[in-house]
Amino acid sequence: MSDLFVKICGLKTARDVDVAVEAGAGAVGFVFAPGSPRTIGAGAARELAARVPAGVLTVGVFRGQSVEEVRRFTEESGVRGVQLHGEEPPAHYEALRAPGRTLLRATALHVERCGEYGEDLLLIDAPDPGSGKPWNWGSAEFAAPEGRWLLAGGLNPGNVREAVAATGAWGVDVSSGVESERGVKSPELIRAFVSAAQSYDYSE
Repeated sequence: MSDLFVKICGLKTARDVDVAVEAGAGAVGFVFAPGSPRTIGAGAARELAARVPAGVLTVGVFRGQSVEEVRRFTEESGVRGVQLHGEEPPAHYEALRAPGRTLLRATALHVERCGEYGEDLLLIDAPDPGSGKPWNWGSAEFAAPEGRWLLAGGLNPGNVREAVAATGAWGVDVSSGVESERGVKSPELIRAFVSAAQSYDYSE
């Protein structure tokens, strides 16, 4: 068994949160970016985040929003992590840095190492984030970043182990790959995904 870090994103119900935590996820994500079927309000997210034990990171996901809006949603929801999923510059990360807060940078670009923008965790996503479309992480041209980074984009219970073996990712992030329909999470798929991901042994 591995210590692979697993983030289940786009959660909207108490059942989803409870299942993800019980399955062994290291983080749960709430989408505050507008325009997604997974978008949730700060108040609802606060109620869900309150269910999460201290050892599991709660993350708010933002895309192209101002520092002021990100800060407001973060404070109102009580999440302990902030994931910026757009073209935000390093200044945004500096402005959002706070004691006890984990900053995540999500990008589809090639990045050499985690921390270039001041982030604590780096998330490498597919070019069309949230679509569930896989990308060629098995390509010989793929170069894994240095440091703590999560692989995302088209992952599901059937391919996550292969993806980690191909990339050496420190962690994985999934949303649509554990849904029974767009925006609706499946408890069975969440459990299967976490189990498959954490079955990978880095010594193999």
